[in-house]
Amino acid sequence: MTRRESGTATPPRVLVLRCPDLLGEAGPQDQDGSAAARAFEPAVAIVEGFCPHVEVLRPGICAIPARGPARYFGGEAKLAAGLEAALRQGGFSCQAGIADGLFAAGLAARTGPGGLLVPPGQTPEFLAKFGVGVLGMPELCELLPRLGIETLGQLAGLPPAEAASRFGPLGKLACRLARGLDPRPLIPRPPRADLSAAMEFDPPAEQSEPVVFTAKALADQMHDRLRAAGLTCVRVRVDVRCADGTEASRLWRHDGLLSALAVAERVRWQLDGRKSPGGITLLRLVPDQLARATGRQLALWGDAVVSDRVARAAIRVQAMLGHERVARPVLAGGRRPAEQVLLVPFGDAGAPPRPADRPWPGQIPAPAPATVYPVPRPASVTDSSGAAVSVSGRAGLSAAPAQLSVDGGPVGAVTAWAGPWPVTQRWWDPQQACRQARFQLVTGDGAAWLAVLQDGRWLIEARYD
Repeated sequence: MTRRESGTATPPRVLVLRCPDLLGEAGPQDQDGSAAARAFEPAVAIVEGFCPHVEVLRPGICAIPARGPARYFGGEAKLAAGLEAALRQGGFSCQAGIADGLFAAGLAARTGPGGLLVPPGQTPEFLAKFGVGVLGMPELCELLPRLGIETLGQLAGLPPAEAASRFGPLGKLACRLARGLDPRPLIPRPPRADLSAAMEFDPPAEQSEPVVFTAKALADQMHDRLRAAGLTCVRVRVDVRCADGTEASRLWRHDGLLSALAVAERVRWQLDGRKSPGGITLLRLVPDQLARATGRQLALWGDAVVSDRVARAAIRVQAMLGHERVARPVLAGGRRPAEQVLLVPFGDAGAPPRPADRPWPGQIPAPAPATVYPVPRPASVTDSSGAAVSVSGRAGLSAAPAQLSVDGGPVGAVTAWAGPWPVTQRWWDPQQACRQARFQLVTGDGAAWLAVLQDGRWLIEARYD
């Protein structure tokens, strides 16, 4: 007997496909995910040959309902084997996972080299062995182990009412996932009213930017209709028709609810992956999977309203200047201060290529410097006799720093200092290998500096205010 919440139906069988080789496509040079989306498009086309309802979770990962295709291909195992063989023949590596619900199927796909098939009804037992870290909820995953809840099995053993009372909505969602249930209850039947939104382009739009801008406006219209019906969108179908008569449809899902910005981002991914050279004549957004709207609590000072205004303004500017020209800072991981902030195009979602929550040995501790120079400024650090200060291979200091000059400026007396802290980065890559000795220097005018000695040269990476 499997654990199920009272009155909750068993989640549908879901097949998740992962292409590990494509998950690394969105690197520092592809912060918006366009290259990854284009590389993943042929793989999605192969999957559509088995099931037309493909949900692209993100470039490199997609999902399909398993029940119908499994009946046609002779069972879930044969369906997964056929998909893996077809993708490998197309030049893609593949991991397939089948389980009750999307969350468990995603974990099943990551379990082994070829994925895993979890028998119906055994999803809670399959999930029980995983640590709570797989939930992807940093605050909750840090709190639960301190309370002795380290696995999903232990979390699933909590009464749902108590989990919701103790940890709030996030805890309720985590408890549902641990029990093998879908993240949210979905409405099983389509709505009676037409909630889609469409726009025709005459003349055809040759560039993708005007279409992406239009997608944001259409998404706002679609959400207004959903809101009037008391619904919210979890999955959306994007239909694109080109001047040469070709049409392309794609289902897109989001980890949370699909905001207007998230819809516009996925339209841009789909356009980047299209092969038709003709202009675009029609764009249609169709809400394909719906959930009951539970409302949204605005911030005390109206921050959410201000954010919506900023988003609308940024999208308009992007339509005029280009998607890449309007960016926002995102906290990232790294050892140098300049690596810890990335500028990504406004509206783009997803984790940075270097997550900030991972261990970064050698990272400068708090407080963070106020001014970080994109290009380190040359400097001169000398001792009391005027000789340049050096550091040996064993981090031995030749003399105490006494004077500092930044970028050829006036010489200032060093009143306090700390270091050296040796850092060796990317030693395995001859092209990017770097050895540094870091110092914090305070000068007589009260300024504090983050200085490094690299290849015999002193550089200033940042300044503390």
